[in-house]
Amino acid sequence: MKGIPYNERGIALFIVLWVMALLAVIAGEFCYAVRTEANITRNFKEETQTYYLAVSGLSWAVENLVVRELTPGRAVAAADGEGPQEDVPLRINAALPPVDYGDGQFTVFVENESGKINLNKAGYPLLKMMLSRFEMSDAERNVIIDSIMDWRDKDKLHRPNGAEDEYYLALPSPYRCKNGDFTSTGELLLVRGITPEIFYGGLEDMVSVYQDKEEAERDIQRPAWERRRAEQAVRRKPAFDFNKININSAPPQVLAAFPRMTENAVQEIMKYREQKDIRSVSDLRAVAGDDIYAAVWPYVTFNLSPYYTLKSVGTVADSRTRRGVQAVVKIDRRLPKGYEIVQWIDALEERS
Repeated sequence: MKGIPYNERGIALFIVLWVMALLAVIAGEFCYAVRTEANITRNFKEETQTYYLAVSGLSWAVENLVVRELTPGRAVAAADGEGPQEDVPLRINAALPPVDYGDGQFTVFVENESGKINLNKAGYPLLKMMLSRFEMSDAERNVIIDSIMDWRDKDKLHRPNGAEDEYYLALPSPYRCKNGDFTSTGELLLVRGITPEIFYGGLEDMVSVYQDKEEAERDIQRPAWERRRAEQAVRRKPAFDFNKININSAPPQVLAAFPRMTENAVQEIMKYREQKDIRSVSDLRAVAGDDIYAAVWPYVTFNLSPYYTLKSVGTVADSRTRRGVQAVVKIDRRLPKGYEIVQWIDALEERS
């Protein structure tokens, strides 16, 4: 170059290369930022889509339940609202096929609370059966049973193995015995003898607290001695209705707790229920066998509870994004809409 000393030409070339490298870095950072923002936007869009797909699945399931329970014979609208849907039976505690909706799908799982042990109504035999699948001594089991009954009764007198205020107030983090009905299954973690290992090791999925408000109010008005007499009567005669479990809606953990129940029998019952309900004594005997039938029959009923737990998961095509929601719904023709949302969980934790 004329007019530029030879030794400065290299410096000029170095500056040009440095500027070009800097521009390349800036352009690369800009492209990365744009791509990141695009991914964030796409993920947000897909999460929003899958969430509302899951909500649509719950609405679809509630409509199915209301129509089929309260107005049998009436056709249910398809998920897209364009005429009657193909018959997709809401099998309880069984895998349902995904339902196409919009640009994605939702998958619904239906439970009925009649298949679980009601912590507010179960008597001694059912509570003992509930704990039979956990490794513990008879003394530990009796502590838990009596403590559950002490927690829910209205008096301050503890049973031989139970606990009232004097026990709970002596703990490092003291609190009082509730002396009232359980309002959530998580309250079990406050009861003497219940450890996180027991609760999260299967007990959480075996229990329920839902009952009609009118029935709960009647229990509140009953004298303590009358409730205790009823519970003592249950020890002698375990065939009371609230000591029975719906064999068609019981989860595997509850089925496994039935007397003489084997893992093979649990699998056979679950397999049978995928296609149809067990509707009679002969059906149960044919599936479970004579020995198991004779042991479990006193605990079995075919009646459903008005309370359903619905779980719905939404997915969109060509995406790994999944969102789930869960609700406990009461189906009752006396309600204004035929149903009532009792509990809503906006983020469903999927378990393997």
